[in-house]
Amino acid sequence: MNSSSIASQRSIPPSLFALSIFYGGMVCIAGVLGNKQVALGPLSALGPLVGLGPLAIEAGIFAFLLLVVVSSAIAELHGAAVANRLVRYGFVPLIVSILLSLVVLVVPAAPDMAPDRRAAFAMMMGATPRIWVGGIISYGISQTLNVTLFAWLKGREGAQLLWLRAGIASVASQVVDTLLFVTIAFLGVFPIRELLLGQMIVKVVLSAMVVPPLIYLFVALGRRLDRA
Repeated sequence: MNSSSIASQRSIPPSLFALSIFYGGMVCIAGVLGNKQVALGPLSALGPLVGLGPLAIEAGIFAFLLLVVVSSAIAELHGAAVANRLVRYGFVPLIVSILLSLVVLVVPAAPDMAPDRRAAFAMMMGATPRIWVGGIISYGISQTLNVTLFAWLKGREGAQLLWLRAGIASVASQVVDTLLFVTIAFLGVFPIRELLLGQMIVKVVLSAMVVPPLIYLFVALGRRLDRA
């Protein structure tokens, strides 16, 4: 086999290259966005219907749903093995971003930095070890579950019903992600029942609403990149 054949076999498809970069960015930004709690209009009203208060969700869910969509799109375009490899590679930017955050928090701030900005940064970027560990574990298990379930459903249903396969896999992964993260991060700190139920309800509804249309968009984009 000549060198040109080897290079051709090792070349990365444009869709995999582009979606992998996007995936790495979402892995890093999800934790930052998670510092804000958001209320999503009608979804907030679901809480009183099940005996809870108005529901809120951490904004990192938007980046996390995009992670689910991208990993499912890569599984559709390039197979489950490639998608699971991407999930594993995602630990690299996730862990490095956590370590960099810890380093920056330890490094003394400039004397002329406004105290309110310094305090806000420390509050936003600081987290307990349990929260860091919970995020890492829940990311790995839930994303692997999403790819595995998506690929299994494709094996049973064939290439049809892309929206349904993506929606089911996303809902299941969101439930597992919530159970793992909230339990690891907060069990014993305060009662977690209402937090678990509230987060789970909103994440499941968002998964069912957002993931099915987005999966078509990302798969179509990937196929167009590969054709080009």
